[in-house]
This record gives sequence, C-alpha cells and structure tokens, in this order.
Amino acid sequence: MEGKIALITGAGSGIGRGVALGLLGEGYTVVLAGRNERALTETASMAGSHAVNAHAIPCDIANLESVNRLFTQLEEKFDRLDLLFNNAGTFTPQNSLEDITYEQWVQAVNVNLTGAFLCTQGAFRMMKKQQPRGGRIINNGSISAHAPRPKAAPYTATKHAITGLTKATSLDGRPYNIACGQIDIGNVVTDMSELMAKGTLQADGSIKVEPRMSMDNVVKAILYMDSLSLDANVLFMTVMASHMPFVGRG
Repeated sequence: MEGKIALITGAGSGIGRGVALGLLGEGYTVVLAGRNERALTETASMAGSHAVNAHAIPCDIANLESVNRLFTQLEEKFDRLDLLFNNAGTFTPQNSLEDITYEQWVQAVNVNLTGAFLCTQGAFRMMKKQQPRGGRIINNGSISAHAPRPKAAPYTATKHAITGLTKATSLDGRPYNIACGQIDIGNVVTDMSELMAKGTLQADGSIKVEPRMSMDNVVKAILYMDSLSLDANVLFMTVMASHMPFVGRG
C-alpha cells in the first residue's frame, strides 16, 4: 500500500477518522476532506509520525463548487488518486415519516447521496486520465441499505440509493479500470454510535442496548478491499457486530 493516494470524505470524525488513521499507518498518503478544518487537523495530528502523509482539505461535499475545488487541489498536489472512500454522511432526527421536514429530507439527500455522486464524478475524471489508468472507489453504505431502522426514512432511502450508485459506478467504471464496491457497517464504536450502547429504538417499539465492534475491523475490511488488483472487486461487504440485531431484525 506504500505510496497509494487516498481521499476520505468525512475524515474529521467517526469511521472516516478511524479509516484515515488506519490507512496512514499502512503507508498511504491520505487527503482528509470534511467541513470542519479543525477536526481534520486533529485527525492528522493523531497519526503521529505518519502525520506528514496526511493532508487536510476543507470541503462541503454537498456543494459542487467546493467539491470541484477539492479535486483541483488534489490533482495539483498529487496528480493521481488511487482510492476514494465515500464516507461522509448525516443522520436526521428519529421521527415518524409524516413529521420529517422538507429541510431534513433535502439535507440527507444532499450529503448522503449527492455528495457521494459529486466525489465519484471527480474521482472518475482523475482516474480515467491518470497513468496507470484506473483506481478504486469504496462507498460507505449501511446496514440500513438492507434493513431500515424505525423512524429513519431519509437515511434509509439515501443508503438504498448508495447501493444503486455503487452498481452503476462499478458498471460504468469497467472500461477505465475503475472498480467500485460498497461496505455496509453495523455498529462500530465511534462517538456517533454512543446511542447503541445506551439503548436505541427497535422495530417493536422497545429500547435495547446493541453490541458494537472495534474500528479495527472496519479498517481491516477497507484494507482488504483495496488490496485486490483492479481486475478483482468486492462489490458488497457487510461488516457488523456479530450479535447486533440485523439478521432477524424486526
């Protein structure tokens, strides 16, 4: 993995931060993208001796001009991109479908879906013309791409859409040696999943504590997906806490 150039969106916290640190530890040069520059700088500082290979570029992935600036800077600095991890996402407050506001719906679509699409476009343009041509795109899906949680329609709908984007990207990338896969992650330990440890809403209306797994499992999964040569691809991978309510959920 030494010398590979990776771009991670949402790298200032959670899964994005964990994967960024994992890739830096394996010799990647990592571009950290996210809206909060201070958080990105904090992620870089956590890499210790590998921080020299971390490059923070603030970006709002839901904004076309911001994404264009991100890829312009990336191309000027490195002239290639080997891996895009489309990770950035947002949750909306738990609410009955009829009470979800228009603004909440639009925010979820803009960040979770449009943002991933715009970054995929930028990566495609670089990967098609660089030499050697090609690269890999990994989309962060969700267990919710298969089995929704209650009162989470915007998040669930956008994660189902990510599955469609993954398939379309995989197909359209074939002539250019661009591989695209999706990782669906269930209950990894981050600040954002603290609710799972305290108890979260189940389909039957009860509140239950859900098991979580270490971030190391996610990092290893991403590293495996990207370790394959570009003539092979993990189209879909589910990595989850073994005892979480997914199989049999509801």
